[in-house]
Amino acid sequence: MTTRSNPLAIFSPALFKGRTALVTGGGRGIGRHVAMAFARLGANVIIAGRTQEDLNPTAVEIRASGVDCLAVATDIRDTGAVDSLVEKVLERFGAIDVLINNAGGQYPAAPSAITDKGWRAVIDLNLNGTWNMCSRVGPHMTARGAGAIVNVVHIYALERGGAPFAHSGAARAGVVNLTKSLAYYYARHGVTVNALAPGFVSTAGLREAEFKQLQHDDYEAAAIQDIPAHRLADPDEIAAIAIFLSSPGARYINGATVVADGALSLSNWTPWIDPETP
Repeated sequence: MTTRSNPLAIFSPALFKGRTALVTGGGRGIGRHVAMAFARLGANVIIAGRTQEDLNPTAVEIRASGVDCLAVATDIRDTGAVDSLVEKVLERFGAIDVLINNAGGQYPAAPSAITDKGWRAVIDLNLNGTWNMCSRVGPHMTARGAGAIVNVVHIYALERGGAPFAHSGAARAGVVNLTKSLAYYYARHGVTVNALAPGFVSTAGLREAEFKQLQHDDYEAAAIQDIPAHRLADPDEIAAIAIFLSSPGARYINGATVVADGALSLSNWTPWIDPETP
């Protein structure tokens, strides 16, 4: 992506100077790009993820850019671990100005292939994990009278359903509803809560954890033909939206879900799995 078309180039380099941003799932994929974007714009950054090994390379790169970074291995499903994360952040930085709930995950499967254990694991990670973060960080923000929360979901959480992701679609639809419910209470205390629903984003996770699992010669090429934009999103395009929703320019946007899918929602959805499979 050239400098001219860099979606992050529109922001002031000091936009978040002196602010602190906490990004879950911040070691890889979309989360890494979001964390790097906040760092470029002057924020102190905390990245959380399940394994320290995934976090360390991103933390090193952020520190090299000249801002402070705290990397904390955290399972957001574990309320004790979330409590410990928040405590460490407040001890180090004194405040949390932005929370990006990006951690989550799913795998494509027909409903009949989703086990009880698989269902509960995906619900616990995507819905309960997001609640665990919001319920710990939200009260801190409302007490300060300022803050921004962005919950990253996906387009399969919305009106058309999530045929390849019955488990994740249901969980993230819950997150969309939670976003609206929290916004109603938090808005009067200067805190915004919004959801960001990307379509296909060009990350290793999409290709390795999802596309690669399919019995399809070249699903990515087929899917791109069905995206009106005829391409996957660049991760920095999604990061730019998260930055905007966290910025002073979005203070009157609250309880909204921003869809960023290259108009895929208006087009055909390439089947992930044979629709004849129950």
